[in-house]
Amino acid sequence: MSNKSLHQIIKSPILTEKAFGLSQIGQYVFEVDGAVNKIELAYAFEQLFPARKVLEVRTIRIPSKKKRAGRKPTYRKPYTKAVFKIEGDPIELIPGV
Repeated sequence: MSNKSLHQIIKSPILTEKAFGLSQIGQYVFEVDGAVNKIELAYAFEQLFPARKVLEVRTIRIPSKKKRAGRKPTYRKPYTKAVFKIEGDPIELIPGV
């Protein structure tokens, strides 16, 4: 296992319409550390959210994208996101929703 903390491995949830639709069927999307493998991701997720078992992990690397700030072109940072398919209690990412 890596020597990173759980919050360094699984950084934040990704809250989009597509991710919300996936959460209705027991799949949750998070931004994760790109240097960690799927076994470590599943272990970190089960430690952060106890009483839930990870059935499947899919990872997607999002490349950097060019954007503009005035005249100068800048780049958005690349990141890695993971889709966790779980079994057990649903996760309430946004309280009250």
